[in-house]
Amino acid sequence: MPPPTPFLLIDISNSMTKLAPADTSALAAEPLAIPTEEVDEAVLGDLPWEAPDGGFLAVLSSVVPGRDAAVERAFGKNRLLKVSPALELGVDIDYPDPSTIGADRLANAAAAVFFYGAPVVVVDFGTALTFDIVSAAGAYVGGVIAPGLAAMTDYMYDHTALLPRIDLAEPAEAIGKSTEAAMRAGAVIGYRGLVREILASIGGELGGDRPPVVATGGYAKLISEGIPEISLVHQNLTLEGLRIIAGLNAGR
Repeated sequence: MPPPTPFLLIDISNSMTKLAPADTSALAAEPLAIPTEEVDEAVLGDLPWEAPDGGFLAVLSSVVPGRDAAVERAFGKNRLLKVSPALELGVDIDYPDPSTIGADRLANAAAAVFFYGAPVVVVDFGTALTFDIVSAAGAYVGGVIAPGLAAMTDYMYDHTALLPRIDLAEPAEAIGKSTEAAMRAGAVIGYRGLVREILASIGGELGGDRPPVVATGGYAKLISEGIPEISLVHQNLTLEGLRIIAGLNAGR
């Protein structure tokens, strides 16, 4: 069995929660994903990883405040590091009200700068679609928020009488030969158009050379395959950001 690791990284998003043990240099295991609605003290107390003496330092990014109390009960206030603008992030913040920036977005920015430098743009294909921009000066300067891909397709299912719920996958062709195929083409091809247009507008405002664009989140691989502006996909970017922030702040 590998030696115990000091950090437990916890990324609570609206739909799913990802957890992984880590040390200052790397994630120590493949992340575990569980539905956010199932996150409670019992689940957090029955994880498959060995904690060090004294227990894990839990490093938390959460956009679902109702689940934060379970994390606090499971690990205790003294073993919990909540990501916020008050921490050392490895990224400056040039934003009117830093307290309104989601913790996951701060983690994404921290990881993107650590791995790829600045300037950089992060596109997170989660429950919501977010774009986060770090300037050439290494400062978080803002972003864009749009509906997530699944949210858009679920809305059609929930608010129409005849449209079905579909599995999201690469469409065989743009002209669908069935309702499902037509919806799949509209969702995937249309979503790529949305992402490319937002990236073009961001690039126009930044000026100069276009910064590298890093994608993460559940639909990153599917959508990015048709978007040449996206430089690469880093599936665990948010967790890596939590690891980096933990290393910068563990002694505080």
